[in-house]
Amino acid sequence: MKMAALALLFVASNAMAHVPSLENFETKPILADLKDLRALNIPVLAKDESVEVGYAIVTPLMQQRIQERAHSVGKCGGFEDLSTDVMLQSNGFDKMLNEMAKIKEKNDLYERAPFKILSLEKNAGIEAALSEVSENNLRSYVQWLSAFPNRYNRDSQPNKHVVEMKQRLEAMLSNATIPYEISEITHSSTQQNSLRVRLVGSARPNEIIVLGGHLDSINQSWGGGKAAPGADDNASGSANLIEALRILMNKTQPERTVEFFWYAGEESGLLGSAEIAKQYKAEKKDVVAVLQLDMTLFPGSGELVIGSMTDFTSAWLRDYLKAMNDTYLHARIVDDKCGYGCSDHASWNRQGYAALMPFEATFRASNQKIHTANDIISPDSNFKHSAVYTKIALVMAMDLANSQARQPY
Repeated sequence: MKMAALALLFVASNAMAHVPSLENFETKPILADLKDLRALNIPVLAKDESVEVGYAIVTPLMQQRIQERAHSVGKCGGFEDLSTDVMLQSNGFDKMLNEMAKIKEKNDLYERAPFKILSLEKNAGIEAALSEVSENNLRSYVQWLSAFPNRYNRDSQPNKHVVEMKQRLEAMLSNATIPYEISEITHSSTQQNSLRVRLVGSARPNEIIVLGGHLDSINQSWGGGKAAPGADDNASGSANLIEALRILMNKTQPERTVEFFWYAGEESGLLGSAEIAKQYKAEKKDVVAVLQLDMTLFPGSGELVIGSMTDFTSAWLRDYLKAMNDTYLHARIVDDKCGYGCSDHASWNRQGYAALMPFEATFRASNQKIHTANDIISPDSNFKHSAVYTKIALVMAMDLANSQARQPY
């Protein structure tokens, strides 16, 4: 054998020695970005070119290849695991893809509408709340969460951080003046639990504003071991939500209910959010808007530059973000795409709910150290930048939750 071939064999065998352990299943159905499935030569069993989503049956090795590709291009989850969705499997995936295409068509129709004017009137109470956002608090929350060896949903103790998080939130909420409920949500797709805090609405409690982000972390680097601090991905978005809750809990009770979610198992296929969104749809819950905060700490496109993901999100909420920015944030918003399954907003979008995904940067300029042991607080971490995302959550909870506004289609 030639020396070049021997060298390639050594590299390949060495790389295989560091491949993270495969999950234990035979095959499972997933939804993923068509480009990813095609790039990996994974057979696509159903697809819709207009939404660029494909349905496939994958083996553990195929799933691992999807995760590795997602990591290589800066994605977070990378696919949606459908293995527990029995109703979907019996009703057919073509119908599901058609429904996703209809959601996109409605968005496109809204975007083509002439004379769209969306503006927010400045509110002194909201401005005062925004001034309370503390960069030091955000840093302390991220330090605490990233100090866990990992927050992986397949770890031997997948809920250690969830339990401690709930205890911290309960202590914080003991001083709340707004009626609230806090609970752990169990799942059939993972042993890890999601956390939910409900600030109950005063006038229209059945109308819900969802503010969410995933709490889990993962290490997908070669030879990276189990260390998955996940400071940016996604202790940062989780911290934004904690800080928003800290400020909101003593404000005037919102007219609509505001629900905070810290989702389980996003990195393994949007597991927690997919189950929650599906259940809410089955129960016909009136979710007016969904905010997803996933990675907010690395200003790869510049400080105070927000990447607004335009795929699998609501065109109305993206306009609302722009109006909010003009009135309160004064950042710069750049439209971009991240592909299907890049974060939990996709779960809500698939169920027909209006979702928004403001990201730390444009997709290609995002943090390249995620999913490794090096996703830690560093000189590149920017808490002034991250604070803007807490402010987005606050405006949605104090403006949108006190209005009659909703998606116009």
